[in-house]
Amino acid sequence: MCRIRVVIWKATLQIYKFDISRKRIVKPNILLPLKLPSLSVPLWFQYQKQGKDVEKVKQRLAEIANYVDKFYRALNIRVALVGLEVWSDSDKCPVTQDPFTTLHEFLDWRKLKLLPQRPHDNAQLISGVYFQGTTIGMAPIMSMCTAEQSGGIVMDHSDNPLGAAVTLAHELGHNFGMNHDTPERGCGCRVTADRGGCIMTPSTGYPFPTVFSSCSKKDLLVSLEKGVGMCLFNMPEVKVLYGGQKCGNGYVEEGEECDCGDLEECMNPCCNASTCTLKGNAVCAHGQCCEDCQLKPAGTPCRESSNSCDLPEFCTGSDPHCPANVYLHDGHACHSVDGHCYNGICQTHEQQCITLWGQGAKPAPGICFERVNSAGDPYGNCGKDSKGSFAKCEERDAKCGKIQCQGGANRPVIGTNAVSIETNIPLQEGGRILCRGTHVYLGDDMPDPGLVLTGTKCGENMMCLNRQCQNVSVFGVHECSAKCSGRGVCNNKKNCHCEAHWAPPFCDKAGFGGSVDSGPMRLADSESVKVGIVVAFLCLLCVGMIVCIKRKTLAGLFISNKKNTIEKLRPNSPGHTFSTNQTHAGTHTHSACRASPQCQAPAISQSASIYKVCVCMCLFVSDFV
Repeated sequence: MCRIRVVIWKATLQIYKFDISRKRIVKPNILLPLKLPSLSVPLWFQYQKQGKDVEKVKQRLAEIANYVDKFYRALNIRVALVGLEVWSDSDKCPVTQDPFTTLHEFLDWRKLKLLPQRPHDNAQLISGVYFQGTTIGMAPIMSMCTAEQSGGIVMDHSDNPLGAAVTLAHELGHNFGMNHDTPERGCGCRVTADRGGCIMTPSTGYPFPTVFSSCSKKDLLVSLEKGVGMCLFNMPEVKVLYGGQKCGNGYVEEGEECDCGDLEECMNPCCNASTCTLKGNAVCAHGQCCEDCQLKPAGTPCRESSNSCDLPEFCTGSDPHCPANVYLHDGHACHSVDGHCYNGICQTHEQQCITLWGQGAKPAPGICFERVNSAGDPYGNCGKDSKGSFAKCEERDAKCGKIQCQGGANRPVIGTNAVSIETNIPLQEGGRILCRGTHVYLGDDMPDPGLVLTGTKCGENMMCLNRQCQNVSVFGVHECSAKCSGRGVCNNKKNCHCEAHWAPPFCDKAGFGGSVDSGPMRLADSESVKVGIVVAFLCLLCVGMIVCIKRKTLAGLFISNKKNTIEKLRPNSPGHTFSTNQTHAGTHTHSACRASPQCQAPAISQSASIYKVCVCMCLFVSDFV
């Protein structure tokens, strides 16, 4: 199950419009951090509207967050509110009627101020300010979990909290990579338009939509497969959940053994929904490492790697939940892909061209990037300078500006508001080369999908960062990897993820692989157990054979020597048989003594003890073969 915190932002904006039949009063602001990411909400108007009662404002915002959580549960995603802040005196970032400026300022504040103080996945600003035009919300697309763009802004446009909740869910959808449900996409929605339609429709009114379409579900799946949302697979810290402890909210809090929701929705056979306690002999009730109410063995895989920059996680044997998701350190080479990892994603020019132009698209030659991006205009640039003007790309940074492609579809497949920009460049040796770029009209001072994404490889050991082609050494990836003894890789927590037969933290000793963050790789390896059993059996078999051979040899020598002694002592008269009978009696007595618990066999006992030590050594070594 995906988990989220509130704060989200990234590289392409989508505008959510709402049909408003009457003007509204411009209202001041609030801030709210949610663990869907982390939710930040400025809302002055609500503060005034609720009689300047901060508690009433918080209650309303918590209700909005609960609605959003309910919407996303249908997608197997939980939205947990981890913080809520009301800006009752003054705004902590400029909040104006210009949605583009407000979004830009809020995301900057979130990155520089909020994120360092309060870790979260995404933040949303809920404002009472009436935005220009019909815009009631705005958020960057495919930006979940990024430090720069994981967030959005929402206008509290209705007396009913459901209205703001739908807008918030819509903007979060853009953060997740969901596009609008336009007619040409042929989306399936189980609710008709007159009853509200689906959440990602471009423009909505009353009644409010409460479900996601088939297109939204498909967009979400594609985004997750690309690595968007790498931060969402960890459990939220229950101590920071907003609203206090409550049995039935679906989160296991202090004093609870489990929490499967309220009585109506709980289907968990291991948990008592009314008391939030485990049933019978149950050891656990939730988590990927809990099966049939019991913990899975340590080393059981619980989360496979999802892409060339992701790392697998394993059960620890002591926790029902899979360890938090970890991935390769920023700047690390992608596995099996020519690129570098950034935020758990392997960004390449090739993949971006396919995203923009469809299958068959590929990056254009370097001359396209150099010529087009040296213009410093809306169609070729390296972002904007401090004055808000389009910046020309230096030659070394050209592959970090507007992406240039060849092939693919006749027009961009990214959306209806994207246009094609084609440039013919003459070559010195004759002929011309066609360069294809895109531009999406989203407003001033905001990046669009036509810009090369941060983290994209732009040269050998180089990647795009802040619109510049920089060496990956700025992330410290080489220093981090050096401590892994050549037997592991460095993860995003700056810890070594060791190969299967080596132990963390430095992969310099024999062990079970994995990392201190991901759990051990091999403790539950059934093949290793089988090999160990076979080797132990062979060791015991060898020991047994040696003991038998030695015993037979000793017995033979003993009997032979005894016979010789008897022959020497035997009387010459053939009528006497006492000595022979005594010999047989001696033989039977020796056999009986071996079977009797009162008899001692010091030599054999010592040998057996020695061989037990040998067997243990065989078992130990076999597990590292």
